[in-house]
Amino acid sequence: QVQLVESEGGLVQPGGSLRVSCAVSGSPFNFLAMGWYRQAPGKERELVAAIKSDGSTNYTDAVNGRFTISRDNAKNTVFLQMNNLKLEDTAIYYCNVVPLSLVRRMGVISGYRFDTWGQGAQVTVSS
Repeated sequence: QVQLVESEGGLVQPGGSLRVSCAVSGSPFNFLAMGWYRQAPGKERELVAAIKSDGSTNYTDAVNGRFTISRDNAKNTVFLQMNNLKLEDTAIYYCNVVPLSLVRRMGVISGYRFDTWGQGAQVTVSS
């Protein structure tokens, strides 16, 4: 079973930047599509950035051009660089595997089942 450990998040002012990471174990990391999900208070969890095993990426419109997902296969780690952060980016950020059909669709994850989640990284954007 996959284990996921996200780094700490943080408090950032609007327009600021933050990088979070996720260490993955217990799975054939190199062959998996990985992604960053987020859940804001009162909202459904959604997939905002995904990276396939070949390095190709996909983003939701809300973060496209501001967020960059990357992976280090040698260290079984996935990263999310967040730039020009906005108040609406405030959420708990989680990493997890991404079913290939969800990589194409992105967005809310209703209808998909996930075996486990990490503790998440709280990202708060506030002035």
